[in-house]
Amino acid sequence: MKISVIIPAKDEAKALADLLPSLEALGDKYEIILVDDGSVDGTADLCRQFNKIKTVHHAYPKGNGAAIKSGVRSASGDVLVFMDADGQHNPEDIKKLVDKIEEGYDMVVGSRSLKAHANIFRMLANIFYNIFATWITSHRIQDLTSGLRAIRTKVLRQFLYLLPNGFSYPTTITMAMYRSGYSICYIPVDVSERQGNSHINPFTDGLRFILIIFKVGVLYAPLKIFALTSLLFFISGLGYYFYTFTTQSRFTNMSMLLFISSIIILLIGMISEQLTVLLYSSSKEEYDKNES
Repeated sequence: MKISVIIPAKDEAKALADLLPSLEALGDKYEIILVDDGSVDGTADLCRQFNKIKTVHHAYPKGNGAAIKSGVRSASGDVLVFMDADGQHNPEDIKKLVDKIEEGYDMVVGSRSLKAHANIFRMLANIFYNIFATWITSHRIQDLTSGLRAIRTKVLRQFLYLLPNGFSYPTTITMAMYRSGYSICYIPVDVSERQGNSHINPFTDGLRFILIIFKVGVLYAPLKIFALTSLLFFISGLGYYFYTFTTQSRFTNMSMLLFISSIIILLIGMISEQLTVLLYSSSKEEYDKNES
C-alpha cells in the first residue's frame, strides 16, 4: 500500500527546515508532496534542496483547502496522510495512522488533548465545534479541526468538490464522511508548539467554521437543521398563544402564523432529507462508474 503525505504550506520555511528531512527519511513507501501556497519566505527554494519531495507551487495564495486539493490531485498513493507544515505534528505518528487504516478504517484522525491548543479561546471554540458537529452527525467527534489525518484516497476523492478553498477542510470531510456511513477512528497524538505565526483569524475563520458546519449539515442531514428551526417556531407560537390567552383571552393571527410556519419548515426539511438521499446515491453511483 503506497502512502502519499500531503503538506500544505504558506511561509513555513523555518518549520519545514526541520520537518522535511524527517519526512524524506521515511522511505520509498511514502510519497511526500509539499504544496507551496504562494509563499514569499523562501519555502520554494528550501523545497528544491530535497530531491525525494514532490513540490506543487501555487503562483499566489489560494487557501489551505485549495492547497489540499492540489495535493490530492497530484497524489498517487492508496492512502493520503495530511499534516500541517508548522512543526506541530510528529512524522512518527504517520505510521500509527496508517496502521489503523490497515485495520479497516476509512479515515483516522490524530486527536489532540485540550491542553494542546494555543490558547483558551481556541480550546473553547474547538469544544463548541466538536459538540455541535457531534449533534449534526450523531457520532462523537473528538477533534473536528485536527490537521493530522489519514484517509483512503478513493473515499476522499468522492468529496473533493465539497472542500472549501480556505481553512476548515477537516470540518467538511469529517462531517461528510460520517453522514455517508464511512468508518472513522481517533487516536491520541502529542503536538509540539507551533513555529511562526498562525494564518487563522479567530473571529472571521471561527464564523466560517460555523457556517461550514451548517452548510454540510444542511447538505447531509437537513432534517436536523429544519426540525430544530421548526421546533423553535412552534415553541414561539405556543408561548405567544399562552401570553395572548392569559392577557386577552384570544388566539391571535401571529400565533397561527408561527404554527403554520413551523409545519411548513418541517415539511421542507422532510423533502430536503429525501432529496439529499437521492442526490448522494446518484453521485456515488456516478463516481463508482467512473472509477471502474
